Amino acid sequence: MTIANTSGTTPGAGTAASVPLTERKYILPLVLITSLFFLWALGVNLNDVLIPHLKKAFRLTDLQSSLIQTAFFGGYFLAALPAGRLMERIGYKKGILTGLALCATGALLFIPAATILAYWFFLLALFVMACGQSFLEVAANPYVTVLGPAGSAERRLNLAQSFNSVGAVVTPVIGAAFILTNTESQAAQTAEANTVRIPYLIIACIFLAVAAMIYFTKLPEVQDDAPEPQKLREVWKHPYLVRGVLAQFFYVGAQVGVASFIIRLTEYLVPGTADKAAAGYLKWHLLGFMIGRFAGSAMMKYIPASRLLAAFAVACLICVAVALVTTGSIPIYAVVLIGFFHSIMFPTIFALSIKGLGAYTKLGSSLLVMSIIGGAVLPVTMGYVSDATNIQRALIVPLVCYVYILSFAARRHEA
Repeated sequence: MTIANTSGTTPGAGTAASVPLTERKYILPLVLITSLFFLWALGVNLNDVLIPHLKKAFRLTDLQSSLIQTAFFGGYFLAALPAGRLMERIGYKKGILTGLALCATGALLFIPAATILAYWFFLLALFVMACGQSFLEVAANPYVTVLGPAGSAERRLNLAQSFNSVGAVVTPVIGAAFILTNTESQAAQTAEANTVRIPYLIIACIFLAVAAMIYFTKLPEVQDDAPEPQKLREVWKHPYLVRGVLAQFFYVGAQVGVASFIIRLTEYLVPGTADKAAAGYLKWHLLGFMIGRFAGSAMMKYIPASRLLAAFAVACLICVAVALVTTGSIPIYAVVLIGFFHSIMFPTIFALSIKGLGAYTKLGSSLLVMSIIGGAVLPVTMGYVSDATNIQRALIVPLVCYVYILSFAARRHEA
């Protein structure tokens, strides 16, 4: 897969430090595509605010409120492969515009959902929005890797993903300020449901505004190595993609599982800890994640991406091992630190997995986005282990994940 009319220099030539991040003619397209990474953080991370909010508004059980994540992860999973197939026919730009249109539609569906006070309508809105974000993930991640020299593809994707982590930090704060209420009475149900209208209307307008900018901007055309759509069974002949899909499954499961267990782990290890104090550790975990994205992108100028991924996987293994064998507050700090080392994993695994796929890039990207389903599967596994033993022992699950990620990084570095 190449960009038409690129310069005649050899992609990836030279050392990591000598390869530029991108070229001047790609700066505006890279900025526009990078904005998408921030935008889809809005949808993903507002779910953490919507779960307690809609649970209170509709008097839901824990199981019923958990359907929010099911609807969202389900949309990501089910739309990924059709998104890749469609983009084989219409290209990246039209695929991105399709994703933005779906995201805006999903966000606008929150308005009638609040009007008729139907929980299933909120789930439908989330599902449509997630389908759109799946389109954006399938398109934007590989597209960023080709907006410049191949030798800096991983660094470019890490930089773009850094703005996704910024969104992850600020979105819950915005959501808590504009969506959450302090009302508890049954009579306040309508008011509580209505608080989502304005935030999601604004989000829809932002998606549409970005879509307009991308529509009127001339983006570089990407030329595939083969003119015909590729067969799904053929893509499995690329061993590093297969290993990358598994690595991404394990990574996303570990990331979601560790983050979702921090508050409960803190309350288990230090009984009597207030909810807000425990939530503070989660904020530090997410802040470390954001810092790590920017720092990791800078480090990749001097360290090969596969080697840095291996080093961060080893660091995660050390942190989770410390958390498993120590007591008191030490395990909490170890788990908080994992956020920093999680930072580069998703974009680096993604970039390393699609490297050299050529005509199979869109299809490979679809499979990598589908592997996000690990975020719905492995945290449940951690919950099972926690119920059978205790919440600290549940960290064995991400420990296994980091072992596989280390194996993937080591093999990719040898290639």
